[in-house]
Amino acid sequence: MRAAKIVLTSLAAASLVTSAALAEQSSGMVTKIDRLSGTITIAPVQAGTVGAAGGAGQEYKVPKSQSLEAFHAGDKVTFTASESGGSKTIDKLDKQKP
Repeated sequence: MRAAKIVLTSLAAASLVTSAALAEQSSGMVTKIDRLSGTITIAPVQAGTVGAAGGAGQEYKVPKSQSLEAFHAGDKVTFTASESGGSKTIDKLDKQKP
């Protein structure tokens, strides 16, 4: 019984660490919004050197509970995303204040 508690506690701790790693907060700039398919493309913002390219944008699915009406290409955003089944999904999306 004691061994089972230790195993369950270890699995719970590992699960929390994995969830935290997958749902890390990031920031970037919206490059494309497809409201019909419910996707948004966000390019990472490169900190530091002026004029440095941030890299290619990553497309994310947006749940129906999150409205994309307030977002436009060029908006800087902070977001958390998770990956399951090979597709990345936005968990939380917020526009950064200018």
